[in-house]
Amino acid sequence: MSASYTTAVHRIATAGPADTRGLERMIDKAEIDPQRIVAIFGKTEGNGCVNDFTRGYATQSLRQLLAGHIGAAANEIAMVMSGGTEGVLTPHITVITRTPSASPPAADGAKALAVGIARTPTIAPAALGRMAQVDAVAAAVNDARRQAGIEASSDVHYVQIKCPLLTSARIAKAEAAGGVPVTTDTYKSMGYSRGASALGAALALGEIEADTLADDHVLKAMDRFSRVASASAGSELNYCEVIVFGNSATATGDLYAAHGVMNDAIDARAVGLAIGGENADHRLVQVFAKAEADPSGQVRGRRHTMIDDSDINHTRHARAVVGGVIASIAGDPMIYVSGGAEHQGPAGGGVVAAILSR
Repeated sequence: MSASYTTAVHRIATAGPADTRGLERMIDKAEIDPQRIVAIFGKTEGNGCVNDFTRGYATQSLRQLLAGHIGAAANEIAMVMSGGTEGVLTPHITVITRTPSASPPAADGAKALAVGIARTPTIAPAALGRMAQVDAVAAAVNDARRQAGIEASSDVHYVQIKCPLLTSARIAKAEAAGGVPVTTDTYKSMGYSRGASALGAALALGEIEADTLADDHVLKAMDRFSRVASASAGSELNYCEVIVFGNSATATGDLYAAHGVMNDAIDARAVGLAIGGENADHRLVQVFAKAEADPSGQVRGRRHTMIDDSDINHTRHARAVVGGVIASIAGDPMIYVSGGAEHQGPAGGGVVAAILSR
C-alpha cells in the first residue's frame, strides 16, 4: 500500500445478533464513516457449533445496514462472526476502519497499526482440511500483508481467518462429484478447516516450511503451528476471509498491535505481556484470543473434564475459561475470544493479540 493510512478500532456492544443500532448511531454522528470500514469482527451468543445461525444472522443484519449507506460495497467488507459468549464474554462487534492520512509516517520510524484483507477462492468441499486450503490461505495472507504495507513477518501480530465447514449437503455434493471429504463428521470438519487455515498462515509467514507439510499433517502434527493465527469456522461462507493485523512504518496514528502465546488456558503471564508488558501505561483498545481445552486432558498436571462433557461442548468450556482469565487482567469482558485452537499456538494454548494506543 503506497499511501499512508490511519487505522481505527471501534468496539460496540450488541443486544443480540441482529442489533445494529450502536453502529448506526456512530454512523449518524459521523463517528464512523461507512465508506472507510474494511472489517467487522463479532461475538454472538450462539453455541459456536455447526448449527450456530447467529453468525449468519449477524452478518446479514450488518450488510443490510451498510448497504443502505454504501450499496454493493458493503459486500466487500470482511466480516468475521464468532459464535459463543460463554461466561463473562460480552456480545459485541469490533469495527475496523482505514482512512487515508494527510500526516506523514513518524519521523523516528515508529510503526503504527496496519490492516490488510483478502479472500481465497471458493474452498471445494473435498479440499477442505487439506493442502489445497493451506495453500489458498497462505496466498491470501501474503496478499493481505502486502496490502497493509507490513514488510517484515515479525511485524505481523495477528491473522484472523474465517473459514468454511462441511455440512451434510456439502459432503453429499463432494461425494456425488467423486470426491472424498476429509471427514463426514460435520463438527470435526470445523477443526480440520481451522487447522488447515492456521497452517496456511504459518506457511505464509515463514513459521513452517512448505516441504514439512502434507494433507495428513492437519490435526495430527500438532507441533506445527502458527503463533499469530486465529481461525473460526462457520457455515455462512464457502471461502476463507483473511484479515492481517500488524505494524508498518508507512502507517500513521496512535494504535499498534502486539501479541503473545498462551501455553495453556490459564496462562495469565502471557496475557499480561501481550496487553501491556513494558508499555503498561498505554491504553488497551481490544483483545483477540484463541481458546482450547487441552487435548491431553490436563492443565498443569491437573485433570480437567472439558473434553468428556457430553452436555456442553469443550469449545464452549474453553471460551468461558480463557475469557474469564483475559477479562480479569484487561478489566473488561468485551473481548474477542474464539474456541478451537488447532495449530493456533501450542496444544492447549493459543494466540492472544492486543490493539493498544500510545
